[in-house]
Amino acid sequence: MKVVKAAAVQISPVLYSREGTIEKVVRKIHELGQIGVQFATFPETVVPYYPYFSAVQTPMQLLSGTEHLRLLDQAVTVPSPATDAIGEAARKAGMVVSIGVNERDGGTIYNTQLLFDADGTLIQRRRKITPTHFERMVWGQGDGSGLCAVDSKVGRIGQLACFEHNNPLARYAMIADGEQIHSAMYPGSAFGEGFAQRMEINIRQHALESGCFVVNATAWLDADQQAQIMKDTGCEIGPISGGCFTTIVTPDGMLIGEPLRSGEGEVIADLDFAMIDRRKLLMDSAGHYNRPELLSLLIDRTPAAHVHQRAAHDPSGAEHNTDDLRTAIS
Repeated sequence: MKVVKAAAVQISPVLYSREGTIEKVVRKIHELGQIGVQFATFPETVVPYYPYFSAVQTPMQLLSGTEHLRLLDQAVTVPSPATDAIGEAARKAGMVVSIGVNERDGGTIYNTQLLFDADGTLIQRRRKITPTHFERMVWGQGDGSGLCAVDSKVGRIGQLACFEHNNPLARYAMIADGEQIHSAMYPGSAFGEGFAQRMEINIRQHALESGCFVVNATAWLDADQQAQIMKDTGCEIGPISGGCFTTIVTPDGMLIGEPLRSGEGEVIADLDFAMIDRRKLLMDSAGHYNRPELLSLLIDRTPAAHVHQRAAHDPSGAEHNTDDLRTAIS
C-alpha cells in the first residue's frame, strides 16, 4: 500500500501581482519539496488573488470595471511563463501540485484549477462549472471536461472549487471516477466563521462519501492586505475576514491534526492508502453500495465549443475531405 506525504497550504497572495504571487508559490513548492512533501494543494484562485471586490461592491461599482480590469490584467494565461514556472518548480521538487488561478482566455476570466504532475507536466486544467452568486459578475462558466479524476505519480486525483462541494452530482462525478486524493480549495479570509463551519461540513462529508483523502486549502489576507482592499472598494472588514479552514481529512471523515484558522502555514500529513480500502469495505458508493440500475449520473464531458462549422454542400456530389460537423474547441 502507498503512503503519500501531502500538504494543505495556507498562503497569502502578493496582492494585485501575478508575478509576485507566482514567485511566492514557487518558493513554497521548493520549501515543501525539501522536507519530502509529494503532493500539495494551494488555495482557490490564489494567483493572482481571489476577487474579493466582487463580494463587497454594488453592481454599479462593478460596472465601472476598475477592479475587474485590474484582475484581468494580472490573470494567468494557460500556457504561459506563469504556468511554466509552477511546472518547473513541481519538477524540481518532484511534487504533484494542485493550485487555483484566475485564468484569462481572451476577454473572459475563469476560476481554474491546475494540476501539475511530479515531472512538471500540466495534467489537468479544469474550470469551475458555475461561479457562485456575485462571482458570476467576474468569472465565466466552465464545462464538464474537467469533471474527472486524473492519474498522477501520487495516485488518482480529483479537484473541485469552493461551492462546487455543495453540488452532489459534481462530487459524485469525482467519486465515481475513483479519486484517491481530493483537492479542495476555497478563498479564505472571507465571509466569517460560518463560512469556515460550512466548509468543514462539505469536505468531511465528501471524504466520508468518497472514501478518499481530502486536502483542503484556503488563502489568508494579512492586515495590510485587508486595509488595501477596504481602501480600494470601500468595504468594511467583516466580509474579508475569517473563513479559513486549511486541513487534511481521512477517508472516514476525521481531521488530521489541527486545521489552520489564521496566518500562513501548512498542514502536513502522511496519507496511508490502506485507509481507503478499509473505508470502502464498509461503504463504497461507486461500487458495492451503489444501485446503478436505480440511480445513475449522466455527464457531458465534451469541451465547450464557441464555433460549430458545417461543411459546405458540393452540388457536383463530390465528397469533401472534411467532417460534416467540425468543432472548434476554445
